[in-house]
Amino acid sequence: MGKSSRKKNRAAEAPAVDGAVGPRQPCPCGSGRRYKACHGAADGPPPAFVARPFEGYASETDLVALRELVPAATAPLKLKDSDREVRLCTLLPGAAPAMVREGGAIWLGLQVQHAYGDPARDLGAVLTKAVEHAEAGETGIVGLTEAPGEGPRFTDLVEDEALEVTVHEGFGYWLDDVEDRTPEMDAALDQANGSVHPTVKLKGVEAAYWTNVGSKEHLRWAMPEDEDALLNALTRLHTKGADTLVEGGRLVGMFRAHGVLVPVWDLPVGTGAEVLEEPAKKFAAELADALADDSELTSAERSAKSSLAGRQVTIR
Repeated sequence: MGKSSRKKNRAAEAPAVDGAVGPRQPCPCGSGRRYKACHGAADGPPPAFVARPFEGYASETDLVALRELVPAATAPLKLKDSDREVRLCTLLPGAAPAMVREGGAIWLGLQVQHAYGDPARDLGAVLTKAVEHAEAGETGIVGLTEAPGEGPRFTDLVEDEALEVTVHEGFGYWLDDVEDRTPEMDAALDQANGSVHPTVKLKGVEAAYWTNVGSKEHLRWAMPEDEDALLNALTRLHTKGADTLVEGGRLVGMFRAHGVLVPVWDLPVGTGAEVLEEPAKKFAAELADALADDSELTSAERSAKSSLAGRQVTIR
């Protein structure tokens, strides 16, 4: 490509006036998309983006972890206006949004990407539709074929209670209510289980999950605090060397998912989950003290914070 062509392309991508957003720049709405694929799209912007869709829910951090990080887990849900059995699942067969089972129980899948802008609204729409199907005596897969529009969100429909999460070794829960299993079912289950990394939920702290990915072990801990305040607190502990949970382990970065930060520790192979319980509780207490410290960061701490912030990856 010649210089003149490159200049033309750069000119086409540049903002036309001061303060304008270029087509390849991040959209100012905060969706994470480029402007040309979001509010600058020719056919108009996508549905409104909600940065923290589950904010205020008692188990927000566990919900985010189950949706984005944990391969196989379930938790019972209690509806506000019904005693119908509802089971929250990380993943359902075929990545189904929901299933109404024989007998009327509803299984609601979390790891479904509808891309309608508000996962809490999408889950609410699927759950509402599943309840309607169950009340009508219908069974099978339930999902969305178009943006749901206005209506109740997930947090409007379920009781605001802590989730009782059960982490499974695989997707055997798919067949919990199946009496006559076929060889085809078992083969499909075996294939799905091949993608599952061993995962354990820590008991002494909220929303912390150990996992073994083969070459490494990790602790991924979803935290609900304000992002800047949490970064400051993590920075204070990091500069003091107080962010190491076990010998040979280290805080390597963090995910940002649905408005929640998820710090990630690399751990030596062979660490396991059990030995993390006491160090995690100690770290949680030290983190609470650091969060309560509202003094200005030192120059060394500001530098450390910049380094930590540079190790963030937004996954939703």
